[in-house]
Amino acid sequence: MSSSLLMSLYIYSHSYLISFMNISGIFSLLFCTTLFLSIGHASLAQKREFYEIKIYHLKTSEQEKRVDQYLEKAYLPALHRIGVKNIGVFKPVPTDSMAGKLIYVLTPAKSLDQLHALPQRLDKDAAYLSAGADYINAAYNNPPYSRFESIILQAFKTMPVLKKSALTGPKSERIYELRSYEGHTEKIYRNKVKMFDDGGEVPLFDRLGFNAIFYGEVIAGSKMPNLMYITTFANKASRDEHWKTFSNDSEWNKLKVDPQYQNNVSKNTQYFLYPTAYSDL
Repeated sequence: MSSSLLMSLYIYSHSYLISFMNISGIFSLLFCTTLFLSIGHASLAQKREFYEIKIYHLKTSEQEKRVDQYLEKAYLPALHRIGVKNIGVFKPVPTDSMAGKLIYVLTPAKSLDQLHALPQRLDKDAAYLSAGADYINAAYNNPPYSRFESIILQAFKTMPVLKKSALTGPKSERIYELRSYEGHTEKIYRNKVKMFDDGGEVPLFDRLGFNAIFYGEVIAGSKMPNLMYITTFANKASRDEHWKTFSNDSEWNKLKVDPQYQNNVSKNTQYFLYPTAYSDL
């Protein structure tokens, strides 16, 4: 074999090897990039917020005024200063028998540690301590509330972060419907959560314009196992019309008879609320 032929074969094989190595490198790079993005996406998908719903029980209109003053002038501004946004303050609608007797406070957090640390951080805020002095330093015989209860939730995976309502009308006319779905057992309760997350109930609410603020699994509360969520409407008539549309929707009527999602709610409780003027939501 001539030297020129050998040289040609060498150059060809060397070029082929380099091309193969380049192609292999490209595929390796693409594989690593895809793997990195997949891991990153999975990590982001797991970052579900936590919420506290604190419910103040009040005996008098004076207590209601004092708690309002504390929330508006001390609590919300202090949380805003440390980067906690979108805090909701709601009350039962005037026609409710509990009007004037309850105040609901929804506080979001990025983690349970952040939620747990909030009281300690507030205690170090001089402006908070000053603005909230009447509430914070209340005497034993003149408390600003009767009792309060606290519910801790973790956001659904299909809506991992709280969302402000898209409504723009007067807050006093709005209906914020808080729903609690209790389950017979933990397993049955999880089936209802799956119906929201995997069965398509959350996207269905989105498509029909329910303006949900959050969907959450209760991880600590007095009525477990249960989930809770808030949908928002311009007024009571809008709320009723939305639920009528929901009931007649073909997707819902198919989902509700799906054999895998039967008998998964033992009690459905509805609370009709409206946001205070100073509420972030």
